[in-house]
Amino acid sequence: MTEPAQPGTATRGQDGRIRVAVLFGGRSSEHAVSCVTAAGVLKAMDRDRYDVVPVGITRSGQWVQMDDARVQAFSLGGGTLPAIEDAHATVVTAPGAGSHELLVTAPGEPPRSLGSVDVVFPLLHGPFGEDGTIQGMLELLGVPYVGAGVLASAVGMDKDFMKIVFQHAGLPVGPYEAITDRQWAADRAACLQRVGRLGLPVFVKPARAGSSMGITRVTDPAALEAAIETAREHDPKVVVEAGIVGREIECAVLDRPSPERPIASLPGEIVVADGQHTFYDFDAKYVDAQAAALSCPADLPAGATARIRQLAVEAFEAVAGEGLSRVDFFYTPEGDLIINEINTMPGFTPISMYPQMWAATGIAYPELIDQLLELALGRSTGLR
Repeated sequence: MTEPAQPGTATRGQDGRIRVAVLFGGRSSEHAVSCVTAAGVLKAMDRDRYDVVPVGITRSGQWVQMDDARVQAFSLGGGTLPAIEDAHATVVTAPGAGSHELLVTAPGEPPRSLGSVDVVFPLLHGPFGEDGTIQGMLELLGVPYVGAGVLASAVGMDKDFMKIVFQHAGLPVGPYEAITDRQWAADRAACLQRVGRLGLPVFVKPARAGSSMGITRVTDPAALEAAIETAREHDPKVVVEAGIVGREIECAVLDRPSPERPIASLPGEIVVADGQHTFYDFDAKYVDAQAAALSCPADLPAGATARIRQLAVEAFEAVAGEGLSRVDFFYTPEGDLIINEINTMPGFTPISMYPQMWAATGIAYPELIDQLLELALGRSTGLR
């Protein structure tokens, strides 16, 4: 039986730099966002310290060796979303637990080695990357990686089970209903009746997606069924959440080496400008630079700020988080706090909310990357 890799024992490259495989793209609807996240991270990584191996994953699931400079040019501007295209050659992992080697294979050609990597930075958003699937593969290979493990990734990805875990931990969660594919196929009327008890407005969401993909704000009962079908284009399981009047507050969590507890950033507030955006949708997040702004630290009473930071860490620990997470809250006019969700691989471009909150708290973007990679190298794979 192969023993789990021991923390801090990764072998450095011949030049002494840490070899980092950066994974991005992927099969989810957040493919383009992942590409832009990778661009930000690659630009910020200290190349005197890190030897970077960029690996893009196409929408079909092929792993492709990518040109560093090309990836750094990815952006969501210009009207064309970045994408990883299928290629003649495929990057694969060498077989066997404990092997950190990457190979390039192509039909009719002998495999070519890219060498071993010390750690993997999976900058993947959504299903087939943020949901525990890639994490499980890396665990089987015994390769250290940044971020949450299998369980935390899976729970954090599924908004239904996430809320169940939060409720069990005694954390404040708003009213919601989940609709599975089987329930929707068996009795739509019963599903709509359950959802109707939430009142209006409601937010209809894919249960396992992010970046506001497939989300609809519903204010008319007649629009509810269509909103559910829109969410189902991204995920057969749907979550419908009661609309909550309150300010949107976010808080970033950064893990610490065991046995220290994770730490939380100063909270930030998302302010969506008046106009065409009725909530913090995809365009407001990534396309329309004037649609939303982050205020950090958020203008809150001192007690509320402290409570948000405390709840963010508790939410992180409730799902057995590792590495990093962003926890999103509603702060009501009555002063109540409600946890909306946790994101185990939040957007990570330099202008994303997670790095911005840490910058306001005193940890700059490059330093944040360093700390996450150090955390990954300092923990074992396997059971922990």
